[in-house]
Amino acid sequence: MKKIVVLGEIVVEIMAVDVGQSFRSAGSLVGPFPSGAPAIFIDQVARLGQPCGIVSCVGDDDFGWLNIERLRADGVDVSAIRVHPELPTGSAFVRYDADSSRDFIFNIKHSACGHMALTDEAEALINGCDHIHVMGSSLFSFRIIDVIKKAIETVKAKGGTVSFDPNIRKEMLSIPEMRAALEFMLEYCDVFLPSGPEISLLTEADDEEKAIREILDMGVSSIIIKRGSEGSTYIDREKTIHSPSFKVEELDPTGAGDCFGATYVTCWLRGMPVEDCLRYANAAGARTVTVKGPMEGASHFADLDAFIANTKTGA
Repeated sequence: MKKIVVLGEIVVEIMAVDVGQSFRSAGSLVGPFPSGAPAIFIDQVARLGQPCGIVSCVGDDDFGWLNIERLRADGVDVSAIRVHPELPTGSAFVRYDADSSRDFIFNIKHSACGHMALTDEAEALINGCDHIHVMGSSLFSFRIIDVIKKAIETVKAKGGTVSFDPNIRKEMLSIPEMRAALEFMLEYCDVFLPSGPEISLLTEADDEEKAIREILDMGVSSIIIKRGSEGSTYIDREKTIHSPSFKVEELDPTGAGDCFGATYVTCWLRGMPVEDCLRYANAAGARTVTVKGPMEGASHFADLDAFIANTKTGA
């Protein structure tokens, strides 16, 4: 089977217990949980039995080892996770509002995450992989962007493939170098995995249809739009396929998009029909939101089969 590698941040996540809770006063918290969009993605890949690894950096502290031990236990190759002797592991504190939105306080750029590098172990992992996945959230410094670019060029040069989940905030696009990095990702990626409105963020188009045409013209083979409770849509130059969502009660939305992307890419690399890729990906995302904690809802194929068989769709 093809080996998937992701490069990017590993953090711990600590969450407010009560909806509407403020971080400007004392309140109940739960965690730490292993987290970080790339880490959630690759943990879900491992749960599906696909060979995989991650390039990252954590601190030599309990938060860092919590993540390493979790990823290793689930089957991720952790040989290219650098343990920084001085800097702390990155962190994310999250609180929830009544309208289901979330507010984060991050320490990523100035933590060990910001010192991810192409070590000998990282180069060995990349040279042995078939597919690179990139999260837009990982493009938080020019140093990291350079590392990711080199990894992509290495894998593409030997005939490998790339998937890209923009996972970006609008303010990132105001930095010219950041926009250039995102455009580079689109030029090199085979599978583009935006969430809803993100499809239009990286183009000059004023509607989804025009944005899709622009992105396909850049060389992207397929676009998979994550639409949350409205399901997901596959688009290439010849066809469009929509897959309905599954009806669930949402407990914690963190990690849903990452698990969706991981499942879609895994199924795609195994040569499954698009309809099956979307169905499994929708199930993985839906199942994730029913569990508290970023990685806690990650699924095996047996979990997904049982979920699909017993859960109604939104169609």
